[in-house]
Amino acid sequence: MNKKLYVGGLSYSVTDSQLQAMFTGHGTVESAKVIMDRESDRSRGFGFVEMGTPEEAEKAIAALNGTQQDGRSLTVNLSKPREDRPARSGGGGGYRDRY
Repeated sequence: MNKKLYVGGLSYSVTDSQLQAMFTGHGTVESAKVIMDRESDRSRGFGFVEMGTPEEAEKAIAALNGTQQDGRSLTVNLSKPREDRPARSGGGGGYRDRY
């Protein structure tokens, strides 16, 4: 069973260490990462937490899913494996390149 959790509904001000602190009371936190937007360097409102064991992951889900943090409702569930996405094209030229 998976021990990596998806955490959605995070406040945009939550840091990695704050995310880790939310889960520490429910078991060993191996890693906690808030996903940041590349362009604005601001939180995207979700992150991932890896717990020490699958049992700790289930305990954290039961305790935190649906709870309120900073006025927002958290979604906590097992993360799904990342799907391979097709490669992005290099981008097209502008108006001048066409004429």
